[in-house]
Amino acid sequence: MTGDLAITSLRGGAIDAICSADLDRKTALAQESATRWFARRVSLRSPLDAALPERPGRPDRPLLTPPTQVEKRSLHTLKGRIALLHAIAHIELNAVDLALDIVARFATEQVPNSFFDGWMQVAFEEAKHFRMVRARLNDLGADYGDLPAHDGLWQAAHSTRNDLTARLAVVPLILEARGLDVTPSLQAKMRQTGDLESAAVLDVIYNDEKGHVAVGAKWFRFLCAREKRDPAKAFQELVRANFRGPLKPPFNDLARAEAGLTPSFYRSLASISHA
Repeated sequence: MTGDLAITSLRGGAIDAICSADLDRKTALAQESATRWFARRVSLRSPLDAALPERPGRPDRPLLTPPTQVEKRSLHTLKGRIALLHAIAHIELNAVDLALDIVARFATEQVPNSFFDGWMQVAFEEAKHFRMVRARLNDLGADYGDLPAHDGLWQAAHSTRNDLTARLAVVPLILEARGLDVTPSLQAKMRQTGDLESAAVLDVIYNDEKGHVAVGAKWFRFLCAREKRDPAKAFQELVRANFRGPLKPPFNDLARAEAGLTPSFYRSLASISHA
């Protein structure tokens, strides 16, 4: 499939992938754009690039509902494991578009090319994760789109569309870091139920996500240093201004610290809740 993907530039390929409602094509475009960019076979941007869409392309299903209406099920049933994997597939799909959006939206920022290297690595791996989870759903007789999903991730990112520092605070350092907090217990529960195949998929995601949070922390600190801002204080200010909802403990302090996100960033926000 990669041979027939016309990619005008890195930004153009990212925008084309974001726009695509065909999820096989979306993930192929994300990975091929990354591969060509890593080999420096495409430029960062081109006058031929399409406009960035308001929302990413999506198939007709799943039905998008408010987070409160997404049903919780026990992992000790097949239906419960399918529901969890479906929710993870939805998160990973959003993560593909969010990584691509950081690249496309901020392609004119004064940052080194290694910024785009980092985020295209994230996009490549998120596309891999989506495919792995979808394949596991297929193994269990289900598919992405079979259950409702919520739209909170894209909405959370939308408020930071004009501010790269705020985007980095919200997407990798809150939303992705949350994955580091919750995934270990999900891995353990999958193993307890005997679903070692699903646990193995979660292992891959968990290990890659540490790197994604690290990319976010690296560039957040880079921008704060350039603006002569204290990173922890800047993070707290940006979260209060741009993120609705509390930061919920328990936190995986060790995995967060390995990724460059120390407790001084988020501990003081844990008790703060926005209406």
